[in-house]
Amino acid sequence: MLRLGLTIYLLFFITTLLAKADAVFLQIPALPGDGVLSMMRRYQLEQYSCNFDQFYKLNKLTRKSALQVGRNYFIPILIYSYNGKNIRSSVNIHDYDTALGIQKYNEAMHAAQLRETSFKTDKILWVPYHALNCPAADLDLPSPLTPAPELAKTGNRVFPIFGKQYARTPLASNRLKGKVFYISSGHGGPDPGALGRRANQTLCEDEYAYDVSLRLCRLLIAHGGTAYMIIRDDDGIRNDDILPCDQDETVWGGEKVKFGQKARLFQRSDLINKLYDKHRLQGVAEQTMIEIHVDSRSRGERVDAFFCYRAGSKEGKKLAENLQQTFKRKYAQVQQNKNYKGAVENHRDLHMLREPKPRSVFVELANIRNYADQQRIVSAKNRQLLAEWLFEGLTR
Repeated sequence: MLRLGLTIYLLFFITTLLAKADAVFLQIPALPGDGVLSMMRRYQLEQYSCNFDQFYKLNKLTRKSALQVGRNYFIPILIYSYNGKNIRSSVNIHDYDTALGIQKYNEAMHAAQLRETSFKTDKILWVPYHALNCPAADLDLPSPLTPAPELAKTGNRVFPIFGKQYARTPLASNRLKGKVFYISSGHGGPDPGALGRRANQTLCEDEYAYDVSLRLCRLLIAHGGTAYMIIRDDDGIRNDDILPCDQDETVWGGEKVKFGQKARLFQRSDLINKLYDKHRLQGVAEQTMIEIHVDSRSRGERVDAFFCYRAGSKEGKKLAENLQQTFKRKYAQVQQNKNYKGAVENHRDLHMLREPKPRSVFVELANIRNYADQQRIVSAKNRQLLAEWLFEGLTR
């Protein structure tokens, strides 16, 4: 029904305007859940920054504008009348490779059922703006989580980073479609972070922060979000109490975690900012970074999960408060005899709040040296609950 309506609209649009100009821009309605990026991806336009520039110009929008479901928007696809002979004379170009690219683009749009018929049948030729104005792709952003080869063969959503037991991640909803999340678990590589002892074994902060982070990432992916694990490991989600310490973590892209503390921090924040800038060019309005740690204090001190934001950041403060209120509500449900005391704090000196460009929050989950607090992280069930509560707070 949508395609038929679009075809009728196009025929009317072309009939009335084609006599006034050599070409006009295609106009399409925004679908439920659409952002600029998802719309551009649907029409294979997302790798060219000039397409995004033209979209905002055509529709007189800013990069922070949200799309309204059902409203028609111009997209950077020019419409030409096909003369039945060849594409070059129809578009008035001379380059054969450009014409071949336009032909393949129209065939791809037809195969994807975005065009009702072939351009050779309806004599309507779609020409992506970049083909004539900026043919070199400059936004070749890799997929945040590379699926296993089985994905293409079976249609299953398989993400090896979550481990064999949890690799398959069905799509539960599209509620987070068009939103980007950066999940940075604390420490890693040569830096294990805070250390605790339990049953004569060492607990390393980076292992537990990573497991909670990975579980959170899976929840975000399951609901249609784009999620980056900034620190990466081959361990997958684990259900053991004692998670062995190792130093084989890398950062997104496969680079080893750097040795010096300052170098490690900038390695992460620079990567997040690079990805943030590319997504911003693609029209993503909502991007969020969460840094997950396990605290270290005296053995006798218990610490409820608490949240930090960059001083002066209204968005960061609101995010931290959402998380804190979610944890307070959850504690009231599962630990009715315990008064939750997790705080919201502002910081100016924490690198991973100061340097990343997205709205950001810094989380401390427990005191790794306190025996009672350790139960919050050594239990796989509790790590899953922490991830679920973080997910709820982030997406309220």
